[in-house]
Amino acid sequence: MSALDRFFDAARRTPARVILPETDDARIVDATEALARDGLAVPVELPDIRQSHIDVLVAARGITPSLAERMLVKPLIRAAAAVAVGDADAMVAGASNPTRRVIEAAGLAIGLAEGVSVPSSFFLMRFPDGRELVFADCAVTVAPDAAGLAAIARASARSAEALLGQARVALLSYSTGSSGAGDSVDAVRAAAEATGFAGPVQADAALNAAIAAKKGVAAINANVLVFPSLDAGNIAYKLCQELAGAQAVGPFLQGFRKPVCDLSRGARVDDIVAAAVIAGLLR
Repeated sequence: MSALDRFFDAARRTPARVILPETDDARIVDATEALARDGLAVPVELPDIRQSHIDVLVAARGITPSLAERMLVKPLIRAAAAVAVGDADAMVAGASNPTRRVIEAAGLAIGLAEGVSVPSSFFLMRFPDGRELVFADCAVTVAPDAAGLAAIARASARSAEALLGQARVALLSYSTGSSGAGDSVDAVRAAAEATGFAGPVQADAALNAAIAAKKGVAAINANVLVFPSLDAGNIAYKLCQELAGAQAVGPFLQGFRKPVCDLSRGARVDDIVAAAVIAGLLR
């Protein structure tokens, strides 16, 4: 049974309350109907502005109630506020809004978890041969430094443990071990030293034990790939989609107090359904 099949079974046993605020998008409407019909989640309608929503913005941002009320006219911010006050367990958005708007709404109303300074994201990549991996960060952090890479790696490991049962993390680079140098590989090396995860390592060595042995590193058989930049991560996941027929579920935002999924604007209905199921399980 694939991880996604297990997620669907778990969701049917304890369906989460998920808010999908972009109801002007036909894909969201279809996904919401499928979630309810199949018992995979309890879709939460976008509520009217409530005093509790105003209060959470006032408390989180130190703004006036009147400004908070004006901000809550925006559906994304109102949906995030609904999650923040417990009206819903998770928010799934991004089908018709850019990533920065979803992050903005989550940051304003939900806020970052304790000890987290910057948000990041991951995709659950599902390949036709049955392999399932976490790819990070493919949507949020453009050029993370060593501390940022370490934070992404730690957050992604927690996500993989929650979804896949274990995390075998590889911090990727164009160099394996001590074979290369430069600003990028040095940042990856520092992040690996700070976290104890494998790196720097090339993608083939991270995934193939035989290649790892030839390059003089221990086998990783990674199921979590942390990319050195947004360029690398975004290009990699899209190539996997187009050339290998992989399904990219997400991206899921990491580091917030409550689960938030930032959909790709090219997401299909089945991608949105899967994203909602996984976001609910991360509650």
